[in-house]
Amino acid sequence: MSSTVSPRHSALAYDLATTIVLARRDLVRFFRQPSRLVGALGQPIIFWLVIGGGLSGTFRLPGADISYLAYFFPGVVLMVVLFAAIFTTASVIEDRHRGFLQSVQAGPGSRAALVLGKTLGSASVALTQAALFLLLAPAAGFPYGSIDWPLLLAALALAAVALAALGFAVAWGLDHVQGYHAIQMTVLVPLWVVSGAMFPAPAGHPAFAAAMRANPLAHAVSAARRALAGGGAPGVLPGSGARDLAVCAAFAAAALALAVLASRRAPRS
Repeated sequence: MSSTVSPRHSALAYDLATTIVLARRDLVRFFRQPSRLVGALGQPIIFWLVIGGGLSGTFRLPGADISYLAYFFPGVVLMVVLFAAIFTTASVIEDRHRGFLQSVQAGPGSRAALVLGKTLGSASVALTQAALFLLLAPAAGFPYGSIDWPLLLAALALAAVALAALGFAVAWGLDHVQGYHAIQMTVLVPLWVVSGAMFPAPAGHPAFAAAMRANPLAHAVSAARRALAGGGAPGVLPGSGARDLAVCAAFAAAALALAVLASRRAPRS
C-alpha cells in the first residue's frame, strides 16, 4: 500500500517549516552581530540610570516608599521590548530589497506563515534583549526569587508579539527604513510614555487615567509591575494580572490579524 499525504497536512507542514525558518533566521542574525548584543544591554542601562538617577530626588508617590529607579525599572523592561521589536521588524524592508521575501512568497508557505515567522523571530529577539536587562532586577530591588516569572514572561511575550506584528504591518507598506522608523517613533513611543512606564496617572485627571487604561501597553507595564513588585505595587492598573494579560492577548491577536491583512496586499517595491 502506498501512503499518501493529504493536501491539508502538506500545507500545514509547509507553513510550519516556513514559520520556523524565518523565526530562526532573525534570532541567528541577532546573535551573529556582537554590536547588537552590546547595545541590547548597554543602551537601556544608560537610559535607566540617567533618567532614573536624575528624577530620583524629586519623585514621590503618596503612601509609597519606592525609589524612582525601582518604579522606572518595569517601564524600561517594556521599552527594551518595544525598541527591539521596532528595529528587528525593519528587516522586512531590507529583506524585500534583497529579494529574500520574494523568494519566501514564491514558496509553498502561506502569507500567514510568513507573518508568523517574522513576528516570532522579532519577538524572540525582543525577549532575549529583555532577558539580558532583567539580569539587573536585584539592583533595582527585585530579588529573582520574589518575581512572579510566569506572569512577567507571559506579559513580555504577548507585548513582544503584538509590537512585532504591528511593526510588520507598518514595514510591509513602506519602502524606506527611514520612513518606517519615523512612523514607529511617532506612534509607538508616545504609547509607551503614556503607559505608566515613566510616571503614574496624575491625580485629578480622570481623562488621562482613562486614556492610560485604554492603552494596551499600559496593561503590559502593569503586569510587569505586578510580577516584579506584587499586586499592590504603585502604578499597577485596577483589576488583576489575569485582566492585564487578557488585554495583552487581545492586543497581540488584533496586531497579528492586521499584519496578515496587510501581507495580502502587494508590498511596495
